[in-house]
Amino acid sequence: MRETEIEKKLIREVRHRGGVCLKFISPGFAGVPDRIVLLPDGCVAFVEVKAYGEKPRPLQTSRHKLLRRLGFKVYVLDDPEQIGGILDEIHPT
Repeated sequence: MRETEIEKKLIREVRHRGGVCLKFISPGFAGVPDRIVLLPDGCVAFVEVKAYGEKPRPLQTSRHKLLRRLGFKVYVLDDPEQIGGILDEIHPT
């Protein structure tokens, strides 16, 4: 499945759960995750969306490690079947 299709499914499911899924663009700081997921109760995480079976580039992996060291949750999503589990981890009900 293509990255854009997986991303659209993520956006729909985040909205369904009462949140927003913002596109994350950071000029001058490449390699940041594609999306910031904001869910109710102040739950925040970053999601890197990839086509099925693809892995993050080395710079992206480095940025993910930085964000995790700062205490943020960071996920790599390459299969729409992962969406529910990821969102459950971000905002346990």
